[in-house]
Amino acid sequence: MNFEPTDMQQQIAQMIRDFGKTNIQPHVLEWDEEQIFPVALFKKLGELGLMGVLVPQEYGGSGLGYLEYVTVISEISRICGAIGLSVAAHNSLCTGHILQFANETQKQHYLPKLASAEWIGAWGLTEPNTGSDAMNMKCVAKQEGDDWVINGTKCWITHGKSCDVAVVIARTGEVRDSHGMTAFVVERGTPGFSGGKKENKLGMRASETAEMIFDNCRIPAANMLGGVGDGFIQSMKVLDGGRISIAALSLGIAKGARDAAIKYAKERYQFDQPIANFQGISFKLADMATEIEAAELLTMQAADMKNRMVPMTQQAAMAKYYASEVAVRVANDAVQVFGGYGYTKDFPVEKFYRDAKLCTIGEGTSEIQKIVIAREALK
Repeated sequence: MNFEPTDMQQQIAQMIRDFGKTNIQPHVLEWDEEQIFPVALFKKLGELGLMGVLVPQEYGGSGLGYLEYVTVISEISRICGAIGLSVAAHNSLCTGHILQFANETQKQHYLPKLASAEWIGAWGLTEPNTGSDAMNMKCVAKQEGDDWVINGTKCWITHGKSCDVAVVIARTGEVRDSHGMTAFVVERGTPGFSGGKKENKLGMRASETAEMIFDNCRIPAANMLGGVGDGFIQSMKVLDGGRISIAALSLGIAKGARDAAIKYAKERYQFDQPIANFQGISFKLADMATEIEAAELLTMQAADMKNRMVPMTQQAAMAKYYASEVAVRVANDAVQVFGGYGYTKDFPVEKFYRDAKLCTIGEGTSEIQKIVIAREALK
């Protein structure tokens, strides 16, 4: 396995760094403090081809693979985890679900708008009482003639209020039947579809997280993705790719925190020398470097397997689990390297620290990843 960055990956990384210096970095604190979801920024990212990374060029996307996608998410997250999260959710969940399971007519209609960020996408699986227990969902869809009528609430949805289109999984059969759920595409403006409460979060505050509410929301049967009862199975496959996204997000946050810690350790003098010279600090930097390297290798392995279309459920879960835990440890140690300054908003590590924690929760908690990994190991 050779995961040395290709010329394409290096060009993408440099493009994002250059773009980020002008368009992201100066606004990070403002967006975080005021919980601003910067829609205009995502339109610009769409112009760069970063909102349809995996979408084939025939549908207006960049037509790239998962190794390039990991580069995109990690480099953006190195600057701001919240922006990285929104780019990941748009690409891998909403757009990814349509890319994998829509028919040709649906792809032609939705993918160009999503890939350009003309439309912002959301993906609705989680409900107030069904986090990891997705098969117990209460949001239902009932067929009435040529239409389906959806009733219920989805929560913790990235872009739940601001999305232009959402993929929604609703129960169409019996509770706890893996073939009792179906996926639908719902466009903003459809009567009965609205955004609900926006969450006031610890971190990732520039990435909108909100409820989606369906009150007798009527959509045509043509908006169904796949067949009746396919929704849960589709979602599990989408989440395999989504876990690579969160691994890449975690990797970027960890690298951003590490970069800040190294820079500060070289500049901060105590006892007439940079604190990087002290073993207590240098050992923290050594642990950061080692764990980030391991997390990157796991993430790239999962991405490579996804590219080759071989089963990678276990590898994606391993990458997500390990990289997210590494992000938390690295961000925690980075704050410690900064000392009291790390606890203030004058320096970037406190935000990396707050942002990192979500990576151990979203798209399957660390505990759920362990269940997946163990299940695969015991086969």
